[in-house]
Amino acid sequence: METNKSIFIATTQPFSGKSIVALGLVDMLLAKAHKIGYFKPIINNPPEVKKDSPFETLIQHFKLPIQYEKSYGYTKDQANQLIESGLQGEIIDTIISKYKVLEEENDFTIIEGSDFLGEGTAFEFDANLAIAKNLGSPVIIVLSGDGKSVSQAVTSAVVTINNFLDRKVKVLAVVINKVEEGDRKEIKKSLQNQLNKDIILAVIPKIQELKSPSMKEIKEHLGAEVMFGENFLSNPADHFIFGAMQISNFLKHIKKNVLIVTPADRADIILASLQANHSKNFPRIAGMVLTGGFEIAESVIKLIDGSDVNLPVLTVDDPSFYAATKVAGIHSKISPDCPDKILGAINTFRKYIDTEALEKEMINFVGVGMTPRMFQFQLVKWAKNKKKHIVLPEGKDDRILKAADRLVKQKIVKITLLGDVQEINASISRLGLNLNKDNCQIINPQDSFYYEDYSNTLYELRKGKNMPLEVAKDLMTDGAYFGTMMVHKGHADGMVSGAIHTTAHTIRPALQFIKTKPGISLVSSVFFMCLPDRVTVFGDCAININPTSEELAEIAISSADTSKRFGIEPRVAMLSYSSGASGSGEDVEKVRKATEIVKSKRPDIKVEGPIQYDAAVDPVTGRQKMPNSEVAGNASVLIFPDLNTGNNTYKAVQRETGAVAIGPMLQGLNKPVNDLSRGCTVDDVFNTVVITAIQAQE
Repeated sequence: METNKSIFIATTQPFSGKSIVALGLVDMLLAKAHKIGYFKPIINNPPEVKKDSPFETLIQHFKLPIQYEKSYGYTKDQANQLIESGLQGEIIDTIISKYKVLEEENDFTIIEGSDFLGEGTAFEFDANLAIAKNLGSPVIIVLSGDGKSVSQAVTSAVVTINNFLDRKVKVLAVVINKVEEGDRKEIKKSLQNQLNKDIILAVIPKIQELKSPSMKEIKEHLGAEVMFGENFLSNPADHFIFGAMQISNFLKHIKKNVLIVTPADRADIILASLQANHSKNFPRIAGMVLTGGFEIAESVIKLIDGSDVNLPVLTVDDPSFYAATKVAGIHSKISPDCPDKILGAINTFRKYIDTEALEKEMINFVGVGMTPRMFQFQLVKWAKNKKKHIVLPEGKDDRILKAADRLVKQKIVKITLLGDVQEINASISRLGLNLNKDNCQIINPQDSFYYEDYSNTLYELRKGKNMPLEVAKDLMTDGAYFGTMMVHKGHADGMVSGAIHTTAHTIRPALQFIKTKPGISLVSSVFFMCLPDRVTVFGDCAININPTSEELAEIAISSADTSKRFGIEPRVAMLSYSSGASGSGEDVEKVRKATEIVKSKRPDIKVEGPIQYDAAVDPVTGRQKMPNSEVAGNASVLIFPDLNTGNNTYKAVQRETGAVAIGPMLQGLNKPVNDLSRGCTVDDVFNTVVITAIQAQE
């Protein structure tokens, strides 16, 4: 079978939901290949006027090193001019030649067909067929079931598939989006009876979070001005209501993520809406559109201006009905500033499309080494293999809540949040998250059923250290102690903390009663440094200040085992300021002795030391300085001689290269407890919970 290096996404109509497939494919492929190209034969607008939103979304979200100018053939106007001149063949030839350049540069290229907006749609369909055929690309057909009956959706799919098959174009899969949930099974069953068995079929229902326009899209579509709440324009609007009735009746119609359209002179509706959005008894409101061009009373503006307005308020000159009609006609797009929609689209792809079957059909090229994208994809896959329960003691922090929401939504782990229950629930509501009692446990330690038992257990464990029961009870109100005790007792599988507390605060209770694994005397840490072209393990950059030779050897052995556990072949470099036998001095001798201990205790580990950083990671320098080394120039595990060197180096590499640093991950404990940086991002929390869950599987 000839190696396939591309896939063509084709449709026959606008707003088919191609972005779900495009985002899902790139996400899937980046876990298998290093360099992914993206090519769109015909784009809607010249790049200097307006870049295609879906294309920009892919480039920005996945940080693809793609040059926009090299990734399209023609603008729609250019193509139409050539069509009018009878030069259709020239269009195809140029598109093919431009694509071939990308094909040479990338492991795999995704080709996105036309959007079918405006004139020339008949040519666009034929062009899509011709391009796919000439490039030898298999096709994924994406269709919309919106507004179609079961028979219409089935007929549309069959006719489109046959058009491609008649032209000898391989149809890999057909995806029907935006189907009524009640029609899904019938459509799928009918198509399965009519299609070849080798065509992968996916029928995706209407998904509100992908359908709902953001307040920013509503603002742009209406040409509205923002009066208040500009920071909340990312709010999704799931539906809208007219504010034209008495307040008592109006309030009954407020649902989550509702857009309120009301005349600007209805001060009562405006103020009631703002108050409802602040009330814990009402769901979050998406925003308001004030219509009619009325002047809002100065007293009302003054009142609003002095309040905490946490929703966008827009104004238009249009009357209410006309504005609402325009809102109803918005086709929401997935844009770079909508991370929740992007993740929603990717999760939809994973949920409804048989990705394993798709991979078998389309990926016949040889994969490359462990790239950052592959590594992160693999981490999530491993964590899902055996779902674990992770406790997060800092439940009041927004970053923790946002990460927890993502983790729960992707069904990676079970989550327990610790803290004031009312405060946490208020934050969940304020942030518009989907955490609730059905998918997340929230516990206030001192109100817990286990509080007395945990306190007594701590007292028994620590009374030899003269800890009174009252002190144990007081400590057990602290999230870090309570969470660690949950892990100790087996009521949780792991803990992640440190977003608002020090490292010492996080790991002290773990050292006191979880303790180290048999045969290990030292708790140490590693960072997974996701560099542009590889993943490297750095240790120890967070815990041990100035380890001895014996401790350094233990850190190296633990780090090598961690590396192997996470799919990275361990080649250990014991770093110093000299390489091989070239240097002397106390610091160099410490590293040299540590290297010998590792070789003695674990002859299975490839280790080199002392060695300088450049000789460890650069093949040319490695060959020059240590020509006979298995590790030099190709090290995957870098062990630093002390905390000062390690911590500064990991931060320098992270800042200067843009590398993602996942960690620190603590190693050596009986059960997993991991520490966050107080400057951590939502992604950092997410990644640390994932690696904690994988540790817990051991």
